[in-house]
Amino acid sequence: MSLIDRRSVNAGLSLAGLMPMLKGSLMPESASAADLILVNGKFTTLDRANPAPQAVAITGNRFAAVGERAAIMALAGPDTRVIDCGGRRVIPGLCDNHIHVIRGGLNYTMELRWDGLTSLADAMAMLRAQVARTPAPQWVRVVGGFSEHQFAEKRLPTLDEINQAAPDTPVFILHLYDRALLNGAALRAVGYTKDTPNPPGGEIRRDAAGNPTGLLIASPNAAILYATLAKGPKLPFEYQLNSTRHFMRDLNRLGVTSVIDAGGGFQNYPDDYAVIEQLHADDQLTVRIAYNLFTQKAGEEKDDFLRWTSQNKYHQGDDYFRLNGAGEMLVFSAADFEDFRMPRPDMPANMEGDLEGVIRILAQNRWPWRLHATYDETITRALDVFEKVNRDLPLEGIHWFFDHAETVSAKSIDRIAALGGGIAFQHRMAYQGEYFVERYGARAAEATPPFKRVLEAGVKTSAGTDATRVASYDPWVSLSWLVTGRTLGGLGLYPQRNLLDRETALRMWTENTTWFSNEEGKKGRIAAGMLADLAVLDRDYFSVPGDEIRQITAVLTIVDGKPVYGADGFEGLAPPLPPAMPDWSPVNTYGGYNKNASDPATTALAKTAAASCGCASTCGVHGHDHAGAWGAALPVADLKSFWGALGCVCWAV
Repeated sequence: MSLIDRRSVNAGLSLAGLMPMLKGSLMPESASAADLILVNGKFTTLDRANPAPQAVAITGNRFAAVGERAAIMALAGPDTRVIDCGGRRVIPGLCDNHIHVIRGGLNYTMELRWDGLTSLADAMAMLRAQVARTPAPQWVRVVGGFSEHQFAEKRLPTLDEINQAAPDTPVFILHLYDRALLNGAALRAVGYTKDTPNPPGGEIRRDAAGNPTGLLIASPNAAILYATLAKGPKLPFEYQLNSTRHFMRDLNRLGVTSVIDAGGGFQNYPDDYAVIEQLHADDQLTVRIAYNLFTQKAGEEKDDFLRWTSQNKYHQGDDYFRLNGAGEMLVFSAADFEDFRMPRPDMPANMEGDLEGVIRILAQNRWPWRLHATYDETITRALDVFEKVNRDLPLEGIHWFFDHAETVSAKSIDRIAALGGGIAFQHRMAYQGEYFVERYGARAAEATPPFKRVLEAGVKTSAGTDATRVASYDPWVSLSWLVTGRTLGGLGLYPQRNLLDRETALRMWTENTTWFSNEEGKKGRIAAGMLADLAVLDRDYFSVPGDEIRQITAVLTIVDGKPVYGADGFEGLAPPLPPAMPDWSPVNTYGGYNKNASDPATTALAKTAAASCGCASTCGVHGHDHAGAWGAALPVADLKSFWGALGCVCWAV
């Protein structure tokens, strides 16, 4: 990366003469100098009138001009920063249509991430190292974001393995929506004994004597998993501010610039929004957040939405932080759970009556809503309610939609189109596809979900993650899944007819998502007048092999015209973050999402070794690459003695 001196531009260039080269520009009559100019990039604007320009100018928080390099450079002034993108791919900033970033941020720095790891051995090495640095009474938590199928071993750790790794420190491991693994110390911390009854919809597995083993099963809903997790220690307010900033920074590292927050269980409004509101007030948000309000207590849903619609205005806020409506939980009786290891749950008979009461409140107040619905059986019944309300209170113009919709039928898709609704897909099948195939068969999985059919029907649709407790927050897992149809475990789910080309998949993550936050025409493309959000990628999304898409990260991310993340030569452009709090946070050792790098020094095992090093300085032979010493292939019987004779102290770890 290099900064170009604007004085290299021909001072005699006439702006008027260059206007034809400023495609789609919104230059004022007396054009001011650009604040930032990007050149030498492979720009993918997603603007069909100007798909591949040579340069981009940003003034304030908007794209000022997009066009040929000479014309854009004519907008440079003495204070303009010019960034050479080094021939890298540049795309509009990514927008996740469904994530739980507000809740996730409160705990992010307490969580150990197995997201992206390809080996259970590496995962357990990380766990053991984190146990060693975690002080009492804190827990070590792995809270979703991974699947056993992503590991070479194709399994979860056993309870014995977890107890051996952590005899005294509580360990909680959440796997998708189906189970949690607790060691003995965690069982003692939460107080589960042989006298603890199974809660509704959950199971505490027991040994022959009736004592809890440490395995909790969602049967079929995940309430027992989340209620148990909620018993763990919480971060103080100051630490939660720090934690949320680190979560947003890792999203920026992946090229994410906007999200739609779907609320969540144990996320009460307004109490649990104090952290994100403080960060907004302090101008420390680095991700745009449109947030939906999620009801918290069965039987009191109407009261929640009556109160919220009377006290709050839809879209209140600004371009960084604004209210986006209701959901994803509208009424508890309509919530089907997507644990594909369990049979599909039937919704109770009172679903329609409960849902109608809430939908009427929202329609009367012109509040959009999103509804969690995995199965077509649930969607069909919800549509009966929406159509009934629409006869009295027209829904036209209200941006309502279903979330997930893995098994939505062609008939339901047409009904959604007729009502003007949308479908927000997430990449849960990339994590759970093997379980779906095991229960329903490969043929049933071929259009689960049916992306192509929805696009062909003209239904508004977009893509996201449903992070952090089930799937991970990495958008590139989703983009790889949309393009290749493969799960994290490598299972091919979809025939070619249900796969998306790379541009369509990228639009699902950019301009398509803006309908779901009612921000069409404001962001999602690199075009003059739009909000200046973009990402410069470490490799070319349009040319790398499909399976390599998952390894993409950003090297530079810009939000609102300002760099918020930089790496690989762009580090100095974004302001640094303070270290993660508390000081024992896994983030300080491992960072966030684990990408598979070709450099062994960046693997999770190498990071674990370095973090666990017992020497006062780096090893004279291997530095901190202890994994290299441990895994060396040498014709000797005793690696420890061999390296020790050369002065290596890696084996003191």
